[in-house]
Amino acid sequence: MKPIDSLDVILEGIEHLKRADPRLLPVVEMAGEVPLRRRAPDFAGLVNIVVSQQVSVASGNAIYSRVEELVSPFEAVTLAGITDEELGKAGLSRPKIRTMRAIAGAINGGLDLAALASCPPEEAHARLCEIKGVGRWTADIYLLFCAGHPDIFPSGDVALQNAVRDAFGLEDRPTPDALDEIAVLWAPWRGVAARLFWAYYRTLRQGRETLPV
Repeated sequence: MKPIDSLDVILEGIEHLKRADPRLLPVVEMAGEVPLRRRAPDFAGLVNIVVSQQVSVASGNAIYSRVEELVSPFEAVTLAGITDEELGKAGLSRPKIRTMRAIAGAINGGLDLAALASCPPEEAHARLCEIKGVGRWTADIYLLFCAGHPDIFPSGDVALQNAVRDAFGLEDRPTPDALDEIAVLWAPWRGVAARLFWAYYRTLRQGRETLPV
């Protein structure tokens, strides 16, 4: 499978999804343009996702900008010269500082984040989750928006759960396991399906951003 690296690839994936699951036809119609949203598959890309967790988009952007100014150049090796106190003053919580240092340690120990983009998604996902503080959601979002993997579906994302519930008229928001089962039908383009549902949910929310990055 080709990586999701252009709008043309997204359109190709959407055509496949419409054939594979006709329930998606009204979702496609309502979603409008499905954005690409790619970042580099590097230390900065993964840290940006960690920084943005559980905070508003505005807060995440502000904190990341301060961290980016502090860790310059923004590379794993540079982080060793920055104290926890300095990172805390930039707005990072202690757990996020620990995760950031764990990521830097993994990279300094030989982990090649860019190479994960060419690994099978299951292998790439497992290697990311070996990093202390990096869970399934973080790994999923990195593989989608940094590595461009075509067949990753972050079923733990609340916006996606809400979007699928509303699109399919479900009584309750599906659990991650239930959403995994629903998404099986969308393989091998689950990464495009995720982008499609985020775009759909943004329309339902009258333009308010739903993408996690």
